[in-house]
Amino acid sequence: MPKTIVLSINTSWNILNFRRNLIERLQHEGFDVVAVAPRDAYSAALVAMGVRYFPIEIDSKGLSPLQDIMLTVEYYRILKRLRPAAYLGWTIKPNVYGSLAAHALGIPVINNISGLGTAFIKVGLLTRLVRRLYRAALSRSATVFFQNRHDRDLFVAQDLVSSMQTALLPGSGIDLAHFAPDPAEEAPVPTFLMVARLLRDKGVVEFADAARIVQQARPDARFELLGFLDVQNRTAIDREMVECWEREGVLHYLGEASDVRPHLARAMAVVLPSYREGMPRSLLEAAAMGRPLIATDVPGCTEIARHGDNALLCRARDAASLAEAMLAMLALTPADRATMGARSRKIAEQEFDVTLVEARYLEAIGRATSL
Repeated sequence: MPKTIVLSINTSWNILNFRRNLIERLQHEGFDVVAVAPRDAYSAALVAMGVRYFPIEIDSKGLSPLQDIMLTVEYYRILKRLRPAAYLGWTIKPNVYGSLAAHALGIPVINNISGLGTAFIKVGLLTRLVRRLYRAALSRSATVFFQNRHDRDLFVAQDLVSSMQTALLPGSGIDLAHFAPDPAEEAPVPTFLMVARLLRDKGVVEFADAARIVQQARPDARFELLGFLDVQNRTAIDREMVECWEREGVLHYLGEASDVRPHLARAMAVVLPSYREGMPRSLLEAAAMGRPLIATDVPGCTEIARHGDNALLCRARDAASLAEAMLAMLALTPADRATMGARSRKIAEQEFDVTLVEARYLEAIGRATSL
């Protein structure tokens, strides 16, 4: 009978879009893969991949202790029934409450801290609570993966995890065959594309404000925003604000897309003015497709966006600095931008191939299950 591996994240969409390659690799290695996540429009696609799916209710922005206790009990119930060889968690609540349930059952745990999120960006009571929860949940984990050294060093310095438990991953990795450079030339309209969940912490407001500044000097420039609206997050941008930007002519909201590649291929540069990241998927995908990048000089972004090489960096929370970087990108020749894009692809090939992530997970699972 194949060994069971449980993957849990706060959305089925996340599992399908960011862990598909890992799932396929685990299945190829003979594992029975189970997904535990809230039901959404992508849950059925997981089942179609041969994944066993168990729905669970996760209120990502909720702070109710009673709901979190109930969530832990539900994880315990599911994991007790499955008795998997290992539990793999991503995002805060699966990492905390799923891990606590797995530890109680003696199931090996492998965590992935893919980013610190709002709770660490805005330090306060919530930050102190999240730190305590992480400390309790990670204390017995077999491996805790981080996507950049800054986040790992922070967790170790704050005694949230032992350095001996930690390891680094190149984000979720990138499928270099799927995200391949488009041979088409630049679009006639210079287009800046931002791909992200519509959160203030991602720098969406700065993107809109910078667009206004750039349009004064370059009215021909186009600014596109692609990503989820109405997400469960305390810093979410509401639909009314986005519609206001559209009416003003500041930017064009593209909605959501199951395939971002056509949008990336059309962009002159891909922009992410985030306040902090684990390893930004949008920049990885853009780099793999050979696009120049514009990003903030913050942990996570600088792992893939390298100033003067494949990217231009700006200050976080600073629309004027972002606008300056955009104008500098516009001032480059098409040949210069093509050189930056080629360097993006080379970095993706050398450092962020998804097969590297798959191999490290298999190694971690092997260590955890042999203990």
